Amino acid sequence: MDPKRVAKDTAVAVQNYLTYQAVRIAINQLTETNPGLAIWLRQFSAGNNFQQSEMYLEGLLKENKELGLRIMTIRQHLAEEIMEFMPEMVQTNIRQANMEHRRELLERMTQSPPIISSNPAESTHPELDANEHSD
Repeated sequence: MDPKRVAKDTAVAVQNYLTYQAVRIAINQLTETNPGLAIWLRQFSAGNNFQQSEMYLEGLLKENKELGLRIMTIRQHLAEEIMEFMPEMVQTNIRQANMEHRRELLERMTQSPPIISSNPAESTHPELDANEHSD
């Protein structure tokens, strides 16, 4: 395991996701202020891959500098706002999710399987059988 490589890949994934969120915010803002531009950005974004956000931004800057700069500004603002508490939040969420998965697994592993008989007359409940014989 190479922790530095994992950290680098994670940082790129977060960067790509923040770009996606910045575009969503920009589209929502433009829907109210400039619906035509919001439609254009939505169509441009549908044809481009957010998994490679830097290539997305390069293409957007070629098509519309103002929108590209706006999205970069929003993305930077998002990064500054969330990165302060995100590492702790991610660790806490993973810890809680892992605990829940382990609990569910343990429950499944400790459940006794139902007794299945090929003859329905043989699959009776011992307490019910005792009550029938006591009559």
